[in-house]
Amino acid sequence: MSIDYTERIPNNVDLAADRRLQRALEAWQPRYLDWWRTVGPEGFQDKDVYLRTAVSVGADGWAHFGHVKLPEYRWGIFLADPEPERRIHFGEHLGEPAWQEVPGEYRNGLRRLIVIQGDTEPASVEQQARLGATCPSLYDLRNLFQINVEEGRHLWPMVYLLHAHFGRDGREEADALLERRSGDADRPRVLGAFNEPTDDWLSFFMFTYFTDRDGKFQLEALSESAFDPLARTTRFMLREEAHHMSVGTFGVDRVVRRTCELMREHDTADVAGHGGIDLDTVQRYINLHYSLSLDLFGSELSSNAATYYAQGLKGRFHEASRADDHRLLEATVGVPALVDGDVGETQAPALTALNEMLREDYIANCEKGMQKWNASIAEAGVRFTLRLPHRAFNRQVGSFAGVRVSPEGRVVSQAEWDAGVGGWLPTARDREHVRSLMVPVVEPGRMAGWIAPPKQGVDGRPADFEYVRLK
Repeated sequence: MSIDYTERIPNNVDLAADRRLQRALEAWQPRYLDWWRTVGPEGFQDKDVYLRTAVSVGADGWAHFGHVKLPEYRWGIFLADPEPERRIHFGEHLGEPAWQEVPGEYRNGLRRLIVIQGDTEPASVEQQARLGATCPSLYDLRNLFQINVEEGRHLWPMVYLLHAHFGRDGREEADALLERRSGDADRPRVLGAFNEPTDDWLSFFMFTYFTDRDGKFQLEALSESAFDPLARTTRFMLREEAHHMSVGTFGVDRVVRRTCELMREHDTADVAGHGGIDLDTVQRYINLHYSLSLDLFGSELSSNAATYYAQGLKGRFHEASRADDHRLLEATVGVPALVDGDVGETQAPALTALNEMLREDYIANCEKGMQKWNASIAEAGVRFTLRLPHRAFNRQVGSFAGVRVSPEGRVVSQAEWDAGVGGWLPTARDREHVRSLMVPVVEPGRMAGWIAPPKQGVDGRPADFEYVRLK
């Protein structure tokens, strides 16, 4: 389905056919632009940025690249192509036709899921608003803004669903999505990880690798929804989300490669004095952002998750490929838990353990990036292995909330935690050093000294391409 860019709001949902809905969204649009200019990327609103814009939702030729000023980016409402005669393939309504309208009895649950997902999109833009001032290169600056505009665009279809299917309540929720602020004590974002500051580029790369990856798995689960407009919305969002995660994957890899270069050049693992980020610090940042992202999946056992699944609102990762009855009424699974004071496992009904099952899929996916980073370290001839900490480490949600567990998965006393935490999580000294390296490099083709250049540019462009025109 092609996207109609002749409309004030680009879309492929035939918005013009519903004049009342179109007018409501056109009234919301200036509020969105005001939000973007107020709390979006600071200092670059008038600069031309080399961005991709969706021109269709098909598998081929879906994006156009060109320089555009950020506030002039054509945000809009894009849904994946409909699947003819799509049917529900899990829960109580297994085998029934997918819904094109919201069943009244599921209205509140669906609205809640849409609001939570929608809230994360502007939140990440707010978290990253000041990063442009410390960019390590124009290439990285462009990638930051590409993620920002796409996160902003991901808000639009959620607002469309709220306006189109939830009446007055939906319109009020859509307005509230622009009123909350990341980290605001009075009006915080819904999920805790989206209130944490992202004030340096190492944190940004970790966020795009770990937290955006959580977003991928949440979108995958929602893409299974019996509510077809939501499923089609998230399927297209996943196409753009893949780029966000790749920025994190290759960003951390470039940090690691540069660190190894400095280690060989100066024959030391302590590269801080040579303008680098040592591997121990990288590991501590991994521990922090991974544990924060694990919390986003919620408690190990959840009656809400069971209800959403049974009702057909939210499925599992790759639901259709799973070899079971897709109802889970009798199934049980092992769930991590605190057993007799140690990290262990208990059996639980699969329906209530859906959060943990999704977290399990996420953990396996996170390991792939670790393999890439460790391959770069090994290729450099450095003996060091980056690892994911145990899933019980540094948790604030679920069975291990507040339990002191080492990265290896051992329950420790408060005294042991206090003695070891400086080696497990970023210290004030770590943060201060990383921030000290955040000096902008904005000459085309140049790169900050703490990060290696990318192996290839964007859209086949050379390394010295002017990805952001600053003059």
